[in-house]
Amino acid sequence: MNVIKPSIEIIDMKNYDEIVRKIEKIGRVCYKSEGNITEESAERFIRNLLKRGHESVIEHESVTVRIICDRGITHEIVRHRIASYSQESTRYCNYSGDKFGNAITVIDLAGGFEYDLNNENDRAKYDVWNHAMEQAEDSYFRMLELGATPQEARSVLPNSLKTEIVVTMNLRSWRNFFRLRCDSHAHPQMREVAGIALKIFQEKLPVFFSDIE
Repeated sequence: MNVIKPSIEIIDMKNYDEIVRKIEKIGRVCYKSEGNITEESAERFIRNLLKRGHESVIEHESVTVRIICDRGITHEIVRHRIASYSQESTRYCNYSGDKFGNAITVIDLAGGFEYDLNNENDRAKYDVWNHAMEQAEDSYFRMLELGATPQEARSVLPNSLKTEIVVTMNLRSWRNFFRLRCDSHAHPQMREVAGIALKIFQEKLPVFFSDIE
């Protein structure tokens, strides 16, 4: 059994300068202020749009990411409706195969819940979880040995099973995603994944995401 941390990979994101110039050009159609476009005007214009809540303009640009997390978290991600999704399928993936290392992979519980493994109670909880993951793996492989198909055997796989999901959202939907999923009331593991993604978006697309904490 493998235990890993969640991660994010950008699959498709245009050059920042190209994006801000495109959004400015589109946004200025609303005000017929194209004559005000300069080399330095794009970020200022977009920042003012966002302050006024005129976010429909930024729907004209999207970003695609690959998210590696547990299956429980993907159930929360796909509740965001203005998006496109493609996810690793446990119906067809046989984790006893060589390309999966003949093992299931799970997302580390300790990260999202910030367990201190030197703390006796946190360590006890973690050990119970780890034992349950190992039992799930044993049961999964036993079912395959008995002739079960992957879609049969997957019924014993845990919520913590690692999965990959590719998500495409427009910039407005990403802003909504981060507002909801980085909030202190969000599920800790969901907040962990969203926080990783938000840092990347703030670094690469600052004018669109720097105001989100």
